[in-house]
This record gives sequence, structure tokens and C-alpha cells, in this order.
Amino acid sequence: MRAFDGTRVVVFGLGGTIAMKSAAGGGVTPLVSAADLVAGVPGLADTGVAVEVVDFLRVPSASLNFTDLAELAAAIDAELAAGATGVVVTQGTDTIEESAYLLDLTYAGPQPIVVTGAMRNPTLAGPDGPANLLAAILTAAHPDARGLGVLVALHDEIHTSRRVRKTHATSAGTFASPNGGPLGYLVEGVPRLLNHPGPRLTVPRPPSGASPRVAIYTATLGDDGALIPKLGGEVDGLVVAAMGVGHVPEQLVDPLAELNARIPVVLATRTGAGSTLTGTYGFPGSERDLIERSLIPAGWLDPLKARLLLRTLLGSGTGRAEIAAAFAVAGGRLPHTRWPWA
Repeated sequence: MRAFDGTRVVVFGLGGTIAMKSAAGGGVTPLVSAADLVAGVPGLADTGVAVEVVDFLRVPSASLNFTDLAELAAAIDAELAAGATGVVVTQGTDTIEESAYLLDLTYAGPQPIVVTGAMRNPTLAGPDGPANLLAAILTAAHPDARGLGVLVALHDEIHTSRRVRKTHATSAGTFASPNGGPLGYLVEGVPRLLNHPGPRLTVPRPPSGASPRVAIYTATLGDDGALIPKLGGEVDGLVVAAMGVGHVPEQLVDPLAELNARIPVVLATRTGAGSTLTGTYGFPGSERDLIERSLIPAGWLDPLKARLLLRTLLGSGTGRAEIAAAFAVAGGRLPHTRWPWA
């Protein structure tokens, strides 16, 4: 008996580089169906996994939106309720770190959901799509992946959606988890998990039609803060991608404090790794100064993840105190027992 006999994995194709081929006008575009992607994976038939496909979308991932992902989440729920062992989502790598985390925020089921893609399209020598898709299917079928939420599998590495980031524009090894490393690896076709991502943290799924606008504002050298009041009138929440451990130019302090009196403002670090601090520095514009003005520190969450958490919380009707508590837990400053939801 083969290792994965009796397992059933549903592959949802969303497009992206993994599904691209040459177009008449030049360049590549997502034209390959999910069925053709699966059919082109060497060795898949020998694994014993029964694979079903859903040709959900064919778009570059930069064009995915919140409505697409809400509909995808509902479709995934239906397949898992019907008995699927796990689900794989293929999409473009531009937004994998965002879409995977967004799915994870409202998914509480035990079956694995694994997101994958490719950096080298099928027209190039050595496309990585088939290997990545095989790794994702095997991970979704493996019992050790149960209970871990939404995972990301590329380049024979398995990452939790909470930590994974795209770190290089073109490298096949672009995905990394700077804060903690990958959960495991594919070794001889078998997922080997070496560490655990910690307790699951899920949020009530926002009702259909909820569409709060949350922006990211990057603090930069010489910034005078003049744009912040203008931006504040257009959004329901703001994430500041701050310098270092949570610092901004002094000129930004008053505009951010005034904005935070009207909408939640979250303080994240733009560095790509590490946590915001809460009490080390005390100058105007330091993390301590901003937190004393009630800005919400994001902890280990990078600006992209912080934006998605804040948007989901706002869409669910969460109040300011619960938003602050959620970021304290998700950002690693409080234990999971303080999470506002069961």
C-alpha cells in the first residue's frame, strides 16, 4: 500500500506564474488550467493521493482582491466539509504571504490548507512549479500537517503563513520565515516537520460586504507627516511601517496621535524581521512615545500581516480594546490565553 492511499486533496487553481505560458502579444500570462498543472506533475500518480481540481481563477496574483479570497475560503470550506483530507491553492507568488495569512486568520479547521506557486514559469528551463505543487499536495495529505492552519510550501520548505515572507524578486528560494525559520522540509517526498507554529489564533469571519479600508504608511528619512491627515480621511485603519523597532520622525508624532484618536493606528517595523519594542527608547517619535499616545504595537507582525489582521478585525466589528489585545497576542507580547476569541 502506498503511503497516501485513501487521501483526497483538492487543488484550487488561481493562476499566477505557475500557470503562465506565452501570450500572442508577448510575455507570459496565466492561461494554464488547474487540471493541466496537476497532470504535468511527475510522480504524483505514484503517491496514492487522489487529486481533484477546481479551476477557480486565472489571474496574476497582484490582481487578487478580498472578494476573490472570501469566495475561495467559502469554496474551501465546502470541500473540507465534504471530506477532503486537505486543500492546495496555487497562485502567483507576489501575494502568497498575504493571501495565505488572510485565509489562516478565519480558518479554524484541522485539515491542512497549503498555498504554493512558482518563480520560474513553464516556458523557462527548470520551472519550479511541478516540484512545488507536488510538495504542497504531499503536505496537504500528510497527517502531521493537521491542525497547523494554512501553510506555504515552496522550494522543498514548509512555512507557516503567519511568518512567511517573499524576500527576493526572482530567486526560487525567495520564501523565508525570518522570525523562526521554516516549520520543516520535504525529504524524499515526505514532509518532515521540525518545529510547531504555536497555538492557532483565529478571528470571526467578517460578514459578506464588510470592506474596511486599511492602508500602510511607510516612515522615511525626512518625512514631514503632511500626508497623514489627508490619508486619514480615506481609511478606517492605518499601519505605520516604522523605522527600526518602531520609530518615526518627530514631525509625524502629532499627526499620528491625532489620527489615532479617530481610527486605530498600528505600529509595525519596516525592517523585515524582528519585533517592535515597547519601552526601550524615550525620545519623541520613539516606540515608547507612540505607545503612550495609544498607538498599537504590532510586535512580530510585519506591516503586510498587520494590515490584514487589522482589516479582518475591523470587518468583524471588533472594538478598540479587543483590537489592542489581539495585536498583543498575535505580536507575541501576551500569551495565547489572552486572545479575545476562543
